[in-house]
Amino acid sequence: MKKLLIILSCALILLGLGYSQRARIAERLVAVALPQQMGANQVEAMQDGLHVVLCGAGGPMPGPRASGPCVGIVAGNQFFVVDAGADSTRNLQRLGYPPGKIDAVFLTHFHSDHIDGLGELATIRWATGDGKTPLVVSGPEGVERVVAGFNAAYAQDFTYRHEHHGDLVAPLAAAGLAAIPFEAPPEGVLTTVFEGKGLTVEALKVDHAPVSPAVGYRFRYGGRTVLISGDTAQSDNITRFARGADLLIHEALSPELIGMMEAAANDLGNPILAKVMYDVPEYHASPVEAAETARDAEVGHLLYYHVVPPIVIPGQEALWLNGAGEIFPHYTVGYDGVSFSLPAGSSEIIQTRKGM
Repeated sequence: MKKLLIILSCALILLGLGYSQRARIAERLVAVALPQQMGANQVEAMQDGLHVVLCGAGGPMPGPRASGPCVGIVAGNQFFVVDAGADSTRNLQRLGYPPGKIDAVFLTHFHSDHIDGLGELATIRWATGDGKTPLVVSGPEGVERVVAGFNAAYAQDFTYRHEHHGDLVAPLAAAGLAAIPFEAPPEGVLTTVFEGKGLTVEALKVDHAPVSPAVGYRFRYGGRTVLISGDTAQSDNITRFARGADLLIHEALSPELIGMMEAAANDLGNPILAKVMYDVPEYHASPVEAAETARDAEVGHLLYYHVVPPIVIPGQEALWLNGAGEIFPHYTVGYDGVSFSLPAGSSEIIQTRKGM
């Protein structure tokens, strides 16, 4: 008993000393961690190939692991982003993908949840990188209006940051966004929207009516292929152009769970929210439909993103899938930070991160 009391006393003394020195201990830990965190660059660290990271796996509904839609694509030493939803820029930084290294953004369509992070993305890229020109934003007709709106909203911020930091950090010539529009292709046609350094990016029509134009993107590099659906109902055009792709990144919405939300809204006497929940399933694919597309296109792997509603409780993932895994077993449900690597000249599909 005496020995136990001595041990407990020593432990309490050590705890007390640790608590009294907590700021000093934290200072040393931060000093060690900062260089690693601030110097992280996943783009440069990757082997040659096509790499994917979900900088935002969700849609407009809030969820702890489902930020606004965003897909990061690394091809060789080039870095692109498809859509820029809320908090996607911060996720990229947390994951070690420097926004200052982004070469361009591709927009699938102009729903708010796909564009509302553009201002922050452009600002962080400008103020932390060494770019000499604005961030290129490529998209179908209408992208010019979106870009002009963000540039107008941030015009005063451009001035403040330039006056504070000068040309080394914030040259006005590199501030904001620059639109590169393209004509959205019709059904059955691919439009090449970027080509360089072995990478080809092609746009394809998707079905998100009444939202139009709406496109998906196919990335091809090093003998590997990734297709990103954007928001869409089940589409034969995606099946056509995803055929044989290594990775299909497909949006999905659970009509069963959304139906439960509609019923709850009606019970609460909220007809506006109930109407929203009634409307949204008509222009989104279900997890089962996305699985059917992956199966019919004979893709290597299906990665779900734009997961609606977000998965927040144990067991909900199985409820959300509703048997989709029986249709196509090679799938991953997306959460913020999930990443895959497709080494050039290989057939490997490697999941490199399961989330944040």
